[in-house]
Amino acid sequence: MKQIKCHDCKRELKEGEEYMKYDDIDFYKCKACHQKDPTLRNYQETEYYSRIVGYYRPIKAWNKGKSEEYKDRKEFKIKK
Repeated sequence: MKQIKCHDCKRELKEGEEYMKYDDIDFYKCKACHQKDPTLRNYQETEYYSRIVGYYRPIKAWNKGKSEEYKDRKEFKIKK
């Protein structure tokens, strides 16, 4: 068993101990912490970057116009 730590109490979980895994991310809570508060808190949100006018910037830092333009973008693949 790989070493799993509880996200809240930071305790290393023992083999066979019950725990809760959150979605497809590697965050776990021991049974006791999950019963106290099942919501996952205090984790860092993923920051998305995209190219805009020749350089990369975090999407959150874009102005309203560029943010709307980003929503309209479509991805495509070029066949060789």
